[in-house]
Amino acid sequence: MGMDRKIEKKKGIRPKHIIYAAAAVVFIFLLVKIIKDSNITSLKVDREKITVEEVQQGNFDDFIRTNGTVEPIATIYLDAEEGGRVEDILIEEGARVEKGDVILVLENRTVYMDIMNSESNLAQKQNYLRQTRISFENALIESKRLLLNSEFDIIKKKRNYEQQKALYEDELISREVYLQAKEDYEYSAQLQEINKQKMQNDSLIRITEMNQLEKELEKMDQTLVLVRERLDNLNVKAPVDGQLGMLDAEIGQSIARGQRIGQINVLTDYKIEALIDEHYIDRVRQGLSATFERQNSLFNLTVKKVYPEVRNSQFQIDLVFTDERPDNIRTGQTYYINLQLGQPEQSLLVSLGGFFNSTGGQWIYVVDPSGDFATKRNIRIGRKNPRYYEVLEGLEPGEKVITSGYDLFGDNDKLILR
Repeated sequence: MGMDRKIEKKKGIRPKHIIYAAAAVVFIFLLVKIIKDSNITSLKVDREKITVEEVQQGNFDDFIRTNGTVEPIATIYLDAEEGGRVEDILIEEGARVEKGDVILVLENRTVYMDIMNSESNLAQKQNYLRQTRISFENALIESKRLLLNSEFDIIKKKRNYEQQKALYEDELISREVYLQAKEDYEYSAQLQEINKQKMQNDSLIRITEMNQLEKELEKMDQTLVLVRERLDNLNVKAPVDGQLGMLDAEIGQSIARGQRIGQINVLTDYKIEALIDEHYIDRVRQGLSATFERQNSLFNLTVKKVYPEVRNSQFQIDLVFTDERPDNIRTGQTYYINLQLGQPEQSLLVSLGGFFNSTGGQWIYVVDPSGDFATKRNIRIGRKNPRYYEVLEGLEPGEKVITSGYDLFGDNDKLILR
């Protein structure tokens, strides 16, 4: 009788083990899906009432669109340099004016009286200065006469002294007579030196005082010119060529000095004023280019000035033309401007829609390839232009998303499309 052979168990992975493992994975996946689906809220949505757009790969044109208003290149304000009552209005609002044209005439009797008093006072001062000048001239003449007399006197005394000296040496006269003649001559000589020094000092004083008087007379003449300008300022004139854009004055109205009564629009060129959302204040700068279309032509602009103040969540910029202007351009016209913020770049693009108002660009409903439902997905939005949002993360080209508003969807994670 033979001995029974012991059967050893086979070691290693057998086909049935693979089947068991696959079954376990499927079971775990179904279990996880059941648990996950149990926490997902859903809502049935009529697909006809939503907008579905495809995520595209393309050039993102970095620009914004805004409205711009045509304004004169410069505005010169008219302020009354002299107050008064409006006597006459010679040019009406909206009319063309040239520099120096009288726009309106003011009347101010107080100014007339002030001018008359000033002229009278100036005339009195000028007469006084003239008299002072005449007195100085007379004093100079008198000094010259005294010096001349002194010179003649010293000549005579010198001659007498020399004669007496000769006689004294011949012992024909006494010593006392000789000394008398000598002392008279020396005294006259010293007196002449004193007169010369006095005349020099007087001349210097007179020259200094005359120069001062001349300067005072010059200042008085300038003051008189300024005083007379007050009378001319009663005629309010156009400071530049242009158009009288505003005139706030009526005949008989009292105008105070410094009061703004009008403005002149300089029409040698135009600018366009536009308001930009404060979101772009760090990106808008001087020198950016812009365009707008009118009369089937494209016109080019450049940003000339950016105003730093933000009002009502907007800030203002001024744009000027870089080449041609539209025909029949008029102040107050509105143009729809495209302001270029940067160069086009390849990006993922999602069409603008109301979804952004609800999500802030942090998530979006992505439609399943089957088209039966859509689920939430976190995304990251970058820049935007008037047509697209730039998608930085979370989506792929060709995927479809719901871009219409989400106000009626609540906080549901899944939308069932029917």
